[in-house]
Amino acid sequence: MSGTVARITHISARSDTSFEDAVKIGVERAASTLRNVSGAWVKEQKVDIVDGRITTWQVVLEITFVLE
Repeated sequence: MSGTVARITHISARSDTSFEDAVKIGVERAASTLRNVSGAWVKEQKVDIVDGRITTWQVVLEITFVLE
């Protein structure tokens, strides 16, 4: 019998630039800590606004990694 088992963990990442950058930051950080990262799902997006301008972009990610 063969197959794989994966685990999913939630992380939050922020950027001063964009949602895309926040996702990149989160995935890169997860991959530096977890082995076998195989996917990510953006669950939530949020912006912080100060004086009518967006100051930070935040994402909540579900990161999938395959267990050894």
